[in-house]
Amino acid sequence: MAVLSKIRQRSFFLIVIIALALFSFVLADVIKGGGFSGGSNDVGSVNGEEIAAQGFMQKVAQAEKQGQSTTNTQAVNSVWEQEVRSILLNEEFEKLGIRIGNEQLINIIKTDPNIAQNPQFVNEAGQFDENKFKEFVKSKRNDPNPETWNQWKNYENSVEKYAKELMYNNMIKGGMYVTKAEGKFKHEIDNNKVDFDFVTLPYTNINDDEVKVSDDEIMAYIKKYPKKYKSDNTVNIDYVLFENKPSKEDEDAMIVTVNNALYGKIEYNESTGKNDTLAGLKTVANIGEFVNANSDIKFDSTYLAKKDLPIDFQEQLFNLGNGEVFGPYVFNGHQCLSRMIGRKPNASAKASHILISYSGAPQSTATRTKDEAKTLANDLLAQAKANPSNFAALALTNSEDPGSKNNGGEYDNITPGQMVPTFNDFIFNNSIGSIGLVETDFGFHVIKVSDKYNAVLLGTIAQKIEPSETTIDQIYTEASKFEADANEKGFESVAEKNKATVVPSTNIKGYDEYIQGLGVQREIIRWAHNSENATGSIKRFDVPQGYVIAKLKSKNETGLISVEMAKDVVSPILRNEKKAELIRKKMSGTTLEAVSQSSKATISNATAVAVGSPVLPNIGTEPKIIGAAFSLKPNTTSKLIDGNSGVYMIRTKSITKAPEAANYNSFISQEKTQQSSSAQTRAYQAIKDKADIKDNRAKF
Repeated sequence: MAVLSKIRQRSFFLIVIIALALFSFVLADVIKGGGFSGGSNDVGSVNGEEIAAQGFMQKVAQAEKQGQSTTNTQAVNSVWEQEVRSILLNEEFEKLGIRIGNEQLINIIKTDPNIAQNPQFVNEAGQFDENKFKEFVKSKRNDPNPETWNQWKNYENSVEKYAKELMYNNMIKGGMYVTKAEGKFKHEIDNNKVDFDFVTLPYTNINDDEVKVSDDEIMAYIKKYPKKYKSDNTVNIDYVLFENKPSKEDEDAMIVTVNNALYGKIEYNESTGKNDTLAGLKTVANIGEFVNANSDIKFDSTYLAKKDLPIDFQEQLFNLGNGEVFGPYVFNGHQCLSRMIGRKPNASAKASHILISYSGAPQSTATRTKDEAKTLANDLLAQAKANPSNFAALALTNSEDPGSKNNGGEYDNITPGQMVPTFNDFIFNNSIGSIGLVETDFGFHVIKVSDKYNAVLLGTIAQKIEPSETTIDQIYTEASKFEADANEKGFESVAEKNKATVVPSTNIKGYDEYIQGLGVQREIIRWAHNSENATGSIKRFDVPQGYVIAKLKSKNETGLISVEMAKDVVSPILRNEKKAELIRKKMSGTTLEAVSQSSKATISNATAVAVGSPVLPNIGTEPKIIGAAFSLKPNTTSKLIDGNSGVYMIRTKSITKAPEAANYNSFISQEKTQQSSSAQTRAYQAIKDKADIKDNRAKF
């Protein structure tokens, strides 16, 4: 057991496997936050192999338990990807005949330092002893508690799975090969150069409002390239939120409670049978204790500068006399009362500095000597005194303090003792506007004192204003009526009549968890993706903020992204195609000179451009144009070509071939490294794209 303990402590991957075997919950208990509708007993399937709900949910629960801030939906999505990957790779292992024998398994296990270096498995010579290890495994098998053996088998299975995947990935990497011809090609596209002249009219010459792109055109384009615009099923909803907010009556009612806290109250004492007079904030002696007993926000003994007080009440609060009380006032949803406890002059300051360090100073990368640093600091001091308004610019260009130089050297809210002694003393012992030079261990500091803040200590009772039961009932009634009216008269018309804010939430996938403006809302997402709910369905939901009336606006089950989602990407493509047609009419002629004259565009030139880096200076990436330049014979003019940024006509001047190389090993190595680094990911993605995956996560 000591060995298993160490494994659990030090190997996260192995923890997951072992802990899953230990974990056994009844499915109904696991899926309190959501389950399958319609009696489905699987989460989905991969190439016909079902992913059973019970085992899946046990893994989800364990993932939630291990991830401190993991939500249920995040855990579901993570475990889903793991299950899909496991099934797909196991299929590949079977096809390729990848197996791990007992001896291989032991060889891999003993690479784990928790086992290889464990005295329990080391012989007198200090070497790993397989016989001792096998006896240990045998003892696990014979343990009267079957769970002990199950734990060990789960560990072995995890190691076996890891070993198979490692072998599989090595096979993929080993299969990557770059030929000499490919190396030569890479050399040529990087080093073949072309010079050419060109005329171009950019697409920006045509205003966007001169060409219209319809939704039908966008959808036609998406359908033309389905692999590029593939998507999971999505839904769009509109919703109105009826927020549980306190009414004006609720705020007023709170004033009575707050006034009791201010002036005190008379309260009947059952133990004595008499009325007790309780002190209020205005007269109580121990303010901190009183605040903690009567406020939703506990007493804070921090002195605050005027600028740190609630902005709407800064003047009233800061100018209170000792013992005076201000309020009640509303701040951040609380009814507040504040009593002045005390004042502190020069409680904090704002100052700017320019640090000039030298070689050998802490955290310094400077090469100058200490004397050189002092000379430079004195020069900057003179400049700062001559023109104090230029201090920030001097700091930006000269200071070697990365924490403040980009802010003009400024530090705000500096409290006594926060800075090193000489720096601290200059700030708090000199008046606002003073500029001087001090030395610290870090170097020389040119300092400007910008401001000083007096501070006050307040005792504040803050009681949260909550909606009353009457208010909550009223909001519920309004939400219910809205739902009923919307089902009868139409969501949009009822929202308009009630002047309600309709919030759209688009492209919601079945396994998403968040809805814009509402946070985690799996119940609404499950409802929207339920096949039994048709477009136009309306339903009320209880949410932490209050009540939501949601309308299922549309469903996208085409397997392609929606028009709305594609607009930002596809519209510019189609718009430029239409602009190209208009631009071509302006670029009449068969020579560069003729096109230049008709379009009033100058003839430009590109020099030593390569296909490997197809960039035109001051224009951008234009692979189609540069490729065309290489395809033309010298002094030959192209037809009009639609590029990335505009329409072109080009005339190739010369093509310089790459010099012959003794070998292409460096190019072959570079290409192989690039391909190998992504081979595993590309291989798995190809397998996944080809697989028949049925995903029922939307039912959670």
